[in-house]
Amino acid sequence: MATFLYKLGRLAFRRRGVVALIWVALLAVAGVGAATASSSTSNSFSVPGTEAQQAFDLLDQRFPGANADGATARVVFHAPDGQKMTDPANKAAVERTVGALKSGSGQVAQVSDPYVSKSVSKDAATAYAQVSYKVTGFELTDASKDALQDAAKNGRDAGLTVEIGGNALQAMPETGATEVIGIAVSAVVLVITFGALIAAGLPLLTALIGVGIGVSTITALSSVLDLSSTTSTLAMMIGLAVGIDYALFIVSRYRAELAEGREREEAAGRAVGTAGSAVVFAGLTVVIALVGLAVVNIPMLTKMGLAAAGTVVIAVLIALTLIPALLGFAGRRVLSRKDRKARAAQQDGTTARAADRPNMGTRWARFVLRRPVTVLLASVIGLGVVAVPAASLEMGLPDDGSQPTSTTQRKAYDLLSDGFGPGFNGPLMLVVDGKGAQDGQGAKSVAARVAKEIGALDDVAAVTPATFNKPGDTAMLSVIPKSQPSSVETEDLVHSIRDKADRIASDTGATTLVTGTTAMNVDVSQTLNDALLPYLALVVGLAFLLLMVVFRSVLVPLKAALGFLLSVVAALGAVVAVFQWGWLGDLFGVEQTGPIMSMMPIFMVGVVFGLAMDYEVFLVTRMREAYVHGERPGQAVITGFRHGARVVSAAAVIMISVFAGFIGSSESMVKMIGFGLAIAVFFDAFVVRMAIVPAVLGLLGKAAWWLPGWLQKILPDVDVEGEGLRRQLGDGDGSGDGEAHRPDGTDGADRSGRATVRV
Repeated sequence: MATFLYKLGRLAFRRRGVVALIWVALLAVAGVGAATASSSTSNSFSVPGTEAQQAFDLLDQRFPGANADGATARVVFHAPDGQKMTDPANKAAVERTVGALKSGSGQVAQVSDPYVSKSVSKDAATAYAQVSYKVTGFELTDASKDALQDAAKNGRDAGLTVEIGGNALQAMPETGATEVIGIAVSAVVLVITFGALIAAGLPLLTALIGVGIGVSTITALSSVLDLSSTTSTLAMMIGLAVGIDYALFIVSRYRAELAEGREREEAAGRAVGTAGSAVVFAGLTVVIALVGLAVVNIPMLTKMGLAAAGTVVIAVLIALTLIPALLGFAGRRVLSRKDRKARAAQQDGTTARAADRPNMGTRWARFVLRRPVTVLLASVIGLGVVAVPAASLEMGLPDDGSQPTSTTQRKAYDLLSDGFGPGFNGPLMLVVDGKGAQDGQGAKSVAARVAKEIGALDDVAAVTPATFNKPGDTAMLSVIPKSQPSSVETEDLVHSIRDKADRIASDTGATTLVTGTTAMNVDVSQTLNDALLPYLALVVGLAFLLLMVVFRSVLVPLKAALGFLLSVVAALGAVVAVFQWGWLGDLFGVEQTGPIMSMMPIFMVGVVFGLAMDYEVFLVTRMREAYVHGERPGQAVITGFRHGARVVSAAAVIMISVFAGFIGSSESMVKMIGFGLAIAVFFDAFVVRMAIVPAVLGLLGKAAWWLPGWLQKILPDVDVEGEGLRRQLGDGDGSGDGEAHRPDGTDGADRSGRATVRV
């Protein structure tokens, strides 16, 4: 691996003009594709195999004109104090509004009259008109949305309170200027880390090129692959973070090679051969985590994971090829003036090597190794305390009740809840399939029995009359719960209805399915709970094997996996505290607390695992490199921190900045994931990798690098630390102060069991 990447880095350096031209051409092609592609995106949410999805699909088949996936709007009217919606003047205003809704847009499929459909509350203070559209919310034209709002103005002009709920007014996610701030912070961190504008600008430039290619490709394929509107946003979030980090590690290693006196082409080859190997394996762990989301079997989540994984692959390829090419153009300007002067003084013999002087990473590693038990206990207990709120995690799908109280959607939600009861905003839809009915029982008789028995359940407020399709073999009923949609009582009601439906089906042969937003929420939560263990087993298992190959150790990958679990559970605890409990909600722009988005925890687990393994690979690889070249276990930890702590810390701050930039998004899922990933990276990089890792390695000593003999023989030797490359180039076996170690902790041979001769 290291030898191949070494040759690739030198080739890219020599042919830098061609390499740069290829990437610019790819960016241009992707940009043209995005500009000429259809702007429509899909936000359909399906969960194959669930009862709610089966009912939804059945509705599409049996009620083809119902536009089940079309946008909807509820125009809610509320009378002034002391008046009723049945007063002649108010009734006339509502009828004018309904007329305007019907004639306002050609995309309108149907508008219900509140007085015909009996959509007036018992106290006659509130009424609503249901508007159904022929297209989805994201396909509604601005003219249709303007017509909806103009129609509502008729009621407001008459003195009524008019608010609009539903998904007809949903907008594309907006992220504002916070991402720009995140990138600006990244630029400042890079300048501080490298002390040179050229070196700081390279990671930003290449990351933006990679994200540009990835997001443009996603945009170009959105309509073809049925991608959601949040797919490109999440791909941008992850692509920016890893793109900057991967470039950062290679540029940092290149500067280190120059400091050792290498020629520029040789330094580029060695940087790609060593740091590039770590980039490849770190990228693989991220890709495994993202692609592994497919096991959840939620198409939207699978596509998001695959799109983000594709962006990560592009980031890896750019780091391995475009970075050495641009280093060729940059010359020695990637070094700061101070570094260039120091190198000149070093060549003149007037100063000591900078690497020989202890830096902050060295001092921190020595501190941890002097007090490993104290540091370990403090870190674990601290993360455990932060993780406590995760025990109260409640998951759900967003609805108008999760909108900020200032929005018209939330105001409409509250008016309906006050006027018609808390369960009115989360109706359950029952679909009765009478095709399998036996003994002459048709859909009508079965639907009547369903309405009677379901209506008798304790938490049911009302059951609407059945609506039948043209053949009369399928019925559709709505059940209004007494409890609010996100309550435990409503979830229990869904299970009770399904139990009752199973008994009716055994008696009649007719199937009754439960669907609707609330039922879909229950099914999604169950699906995610069922998939969590297989997902973790797959992702953690594959990554464990990959890290075992990289580090040729059993305990190091195990420690990495356990550290990840600590950081991700603590991050989930922080998410619950902020978004569900409302702690520090004003600071993070959380206007409305509520359940955590159902898909968010498992998506965060996947992404955080990949990123956590990034830091493990980048930091511990330098320790492994020092150990196999002769250093004692404790000294190897110090060496790893001396070379890697500053760069890993900078990379973590950059990732935190990029992810935190998405907290300003108007999309609740993007906001939650931005916060969750930012806080998880903080915990993982600065608590787990910087504190727990050196403490554990210090306590384990040589045992940390133990590998059973039979595994030693069957595991491939990927040489991620470049030992074979050094032998091929005729270098000594490293910077250690003793004989090279065997992977099992004994001395006197290299990783392959061959004797090592120090030069």
